[in-house]
Amino acid sequence: QVQLEESGGGSAQAGGSLRLSCVWSTYTSSGYCMGWFRQVPGKEREGVAVVDHDDTTTVADSVKGRFTTSRDNAKNMLYLQMNSLKPEDTAMYYCAANPIGSNLKESSYTFWGQGTQVTVSS
Repeated sequence: QVQLEESGGGSAQAGGSLRLSCVWSTYTSSGYCMGWFRQVPGKEREGVAVVDHDDTTTVADSVKGRFTTSRDNAKNMLYLQMNSLKPEDTAMYYCAANPIGSNLKESSYTFWGQGTQVTVSS
């Protein structure tokens, strides 16, 4: 069982930045693909960015050039740096762990955090 906890959400102005963090609970997760997803009420959860155990990243087209993700296995930490924020980035952001593979598909991820809210105002 892997436990995940996000932090760093909050409010920002359009054009601003926020950095989300996620801590995971077990050493074995260092071999997992770790991902960020987001969801707004009434819509499906959307893959934002993932980073595999070898630090290979995949970023959704909707945030490419603005968001980056990274991980620190020594600290069991996952990060999402969000720059040039837009109002449409407003969502609940979740981190997740995938023991097999590396992709932006929600169904591939087994373990999830509770989420942290990001609100961007214009």
